[in-house]
Amino acid sequence: MHGTETIPVRRVRDGALDLLKWLALLSMVLDHLRYVGLSLDGLYVPGRLAFPWFCLAIAANLQRVRGAPVTGQWRYLGWLLLFSVISEVPYRLFIEDADTLNVLPTLALGLLVARGWQQKTLFDRGLALIALLLAALFSSNLMFGFFGVLLPLAMLLVFSRPWYFSVLPGLVCVAANQWQVLLDSGNLVALLGLATCLIAPLAGRVLLRYAQGASPPAMRRWAYALYPLHFLLLLLVRQIIA
Repeated sequence: MHGTETIPVRRVRDGALDLLKWLALLSMVLDHLRYVGLSLDGLYVPGRLAFPWFCLAIAANLQRVRGAPVTGQWRYLGWLLLFSVISEVPYRLFIEDADTLNVLPTLALGLLVARGWQQKTLFDRGLALIALLLAALFSSNLMFGFFGVLLPLAMLLVFSRPWYFSVLPGLVCVAANQWQVLLDSGNLVALLGLATCLIAPLAGRVLLRYAQGASPPAMRRWAYALYPLHFLLLLLVRQIIA
């Protein structure tokens, strides 16, 4: 081997980012436990962490690979789109009165919007514009609506800025969570849910900064399957306790 040759170094996993993803998944499962037939309305509050933390994970991934070839980001989008389709039937089996698609189409559109801002090429900007138009036209069909599609971009815009800039994605998160309905209800769970939406981006950023020494199981591509599977498992739980 010549002295000038180098051995390729495998990208070191970010343990804090894996931890964020696991906690987002846990928050989502807690939120959906409200639909198994038990009186668990209070789980709505920790459940408000799931979507903003998944959006923060998208922003963190984009930030990490901003100078790398975009092929990995295309794979990321491809997996989101694939499991958007796979997850729709389990989602509707479990959420019987669902009036939106599952959450993955929202995340896929959000990824396109955030990539368009970051990459700045005509092609990427065009895809981002198409994603924004789709989000505007079909906002009522998307979980978390138009503002949900904007949330990954809002997270990315403030990713490397001082902590107080987190109020921007916090407000976008509140807007994505039917804030008027929650505010009008006036009950404690709804108000705590709104507060959680507001502080979730900052809480996620704190976790990413101070949990660098964490070493949870790596959340790789197989983790996409956990989304449809958790609907089927909770559906089984509901059938057992019914």
